[in-house]
Amino acid sequence: MDNTKRYERLRERYMNGGLDRRSFLGLIGAAGLAYGVRTPFAREALAATDKVRFDGWGGVVSEAFRKYAFEPYTAETGINVVDGTFGGGDEYLSRVKASQPGEYNIAHLSGVFDYARYHNLGFSSVLNEANIPNLQYVIPKLVDVFRGVTDGKLSCVPYDYGTTGLAYNRKYVSDEEMQEKGAKILIDEKLKGKIGGWGDWRTRIWMGALQTGQDPNGVTDMDAVWDAIRQHRDLALKYWGSGAELMSLLAEEEIYVTEGWSGRIYALQEQGHDIGYMDPPNGYGWQECLFVIKGSPMEACEELLNFMLAPETSIAVAEGQNYPPALDPNKVELGSKIPTLPAFDPKGTLAGLTFADPGYWNGNEQEWSKTFGRIQKGY
Repeated sequence: MDNTKRYERLRERYMNGGLDRRSFLGLIGAAGLAYGVRTPFAREALAATDKVRFDGWGGVVSEAFRKYAFEPYTAETGINVVDGTFGGGDEYLSRVKASQPGEYNIAHLSGVFDYARYHNLGFSSVLNEANIPNLQYVIPKLVDVFRGVTDGKLSCVPYDYGTTGLAYNRKYVSDEEMQEKGAKILIDEKLKGKIGGWGDWRTRIWMGALQTGQDPNGVTDMDAVWDAIRQHRDLALKYWGSGAELMSLLAEEEIYVTEGWSGRIYALQEQGHDIGYMDPPNGYGWQECLFVIKGSPMEACEELLNFMLAPETSIAVAEGQNYPPALDPNKVELGSKIPTLPAFDPKGTLAGLTFADPGYWNGNEQEWSKTFGRIQKGY
């Protein structure tokens, strides 16, 4: 029996409950040391990195990551995943800017524009892709857009995708009305006090562009967009700040309509709430990545990324968080649930989704985020 088979059998016994964690790690470590081999499961025995920090979006997303990825990964490697959360990308970036090198390791970033922001600020790393063989299963288009930002190299691996569409309570708003009004439902006077929205400047501008009939990646009349944002502000009950708050507001019927994240709305539907969801033309599509921040323990991070991209892990996480995985459906059988998720593309081309142009949005960030901040405060 060669070493690989020996390790696989030990791992199988451990996963089936035939070995406790201490015995498993001891046997793997002892076997590797005896043969002069640095095995992938002998981190504790070889006194290597003992923890990696991961920061994500909280709620059902973090629950899925913890249950289907982090806990099994720790069981296999002995490396603990310190699991942090954040409510928005700007909030997390502020933490990273104020941190010491190595304090933050892997971030669940949203959009290529976030990836470009971190790279331009000097936070990007360079992954050794030889340590991440499961990258071969990822949709090529998702990988290529990140390579374009960092001169062909990668500081992240794509992990999932989804949309920010329109969510509505069917007790109060019909499917037909949604099809007729689209994003304008969020500035409908008759729903005053029952409208919600995410307090994120990009999302507010994107929805304002749709409400004024403009291309979100090429707005020609920003004054009209700001007016639509003010109108929404005055009609809304509140801006929500997290996916958990979004779900609570809809479930408790505090609001009837809002834009929302596709996976969170699917979770509400699974819970039995009669919440509809639609992606209007030019709706907000996004892809998320697992970004490794400069100064992190690279080999441990690469091992975690590879573990998370393994089809069995990635599919389990996708089914738990309700966002399609970045895995290519032409290469991997994704099971029965994932094809039913909002935004899923069975062809793996993502041609039906509209993504934010990173150069356009990052180039306007300073001015637009400042103006939205003033509007948010009532100006």
